[in-house]
Amino acid sequence: MKSLIIPPYLKEGDRIEIITPASPIAEDVVRKAAARLEDSGFRITTGAHAFASCGPFAGTEVERLADIQKATDDPDVKAVLCSRGGYGMSRIVDQVDFTALKKSPKWYVGYSDITSLHLWLNTVCGIASLHAEMPLNYSNPDCLPGSYDTLVKALKGNPEPVSWITRGEESFEVEGRVMGGNISLIYSLNGTAAQPDTDGAILFIEEIGEKFYHLDRMLVGMRMAGLLRNLSALVVGGMEQITEGEHVFNQTVEEVVMNVVDGYGYPVLFNFPAGHINDNRAVYLGRAARLRQSGREALLTWR
Repeated sequence: MKSLIIPPYLKEGDRIEIITPASPIAEDVVRKAAARLEDSGFRITTGAHAFASCGPFAGTEVERLADIQKATDDPDVKAVLCSRGGYGMSRIVDQVDFTALKKSPKWYVGYSDITSLHLWLNTVCGIASLHAEMPLNYSNPDCLPGSYDTLVKALKGNPEPVSWITRGEESFEVEGRVMGGNISLIYSLNGTAAQPDTDGAILFIEEIGEKFYHLDRMLVGMRMAGLLRNLSALVVGGMEQITEGEHVFNQTVEEVVMNVVDGYGYPVLFNFPAGHINDNRAVYLGRAARLRQSGREALLTWR
């Protein structure tokens, strides 16, 4: 794995641009989120089409592409925050000109559908990014405070270690670059320029709203592409609303995952607090980390 560039961390008064590159979002939701970010010391601006709507998308592809391109090219913007996921980022990510970003790196923040952007940044551009909570959920009463607080700390370069209780009892310590995100997006980019190099990586995966057989099919596809072969560890985050389909599996999520990676020998940890869950902590993607487990207690620290 080649070294990735870590963008400069943000300081008081730095500007964050909120864009909506996938599904549409209500303006009042973003305004409330912007006020909270301003209370945290940032200047907030929004893309020209952040509140647009065109069918299932937040504006046309031309409009959404224009917003991410402008935020990328503007040297005053120190971080680009995606307001929500949904669907649409993967339709435009390969059209963004990241020339300016490579000269002046900045943070891109989001998760879910934004995984396609993370993979492009990490793999094609060689720049780290931030898998973290988005404005859609900042006012959600079910969203735990740590989801927002860890985002702010990560942007400012003071990240909290990620601690959690996993399943099984083991003792080990591994190191590797954290890669990954939403399984559907990782799977969909197999064979493209954004297919990640996972050799030696701590691979993080999460998912929502899939059938068990489709989850199995995506993981098998990742295995066949070599993405699950030479990991330092596999870390499984939120796996929400996974249901039976026409092909009944009668397996748990844990059983599906373990069956796919059987024989590889690296640690597999569940319950990682990131993804489509209320406890969605900020996770750097593309940054080196150390992962330890003692009994059921797991800890991810940044290097």
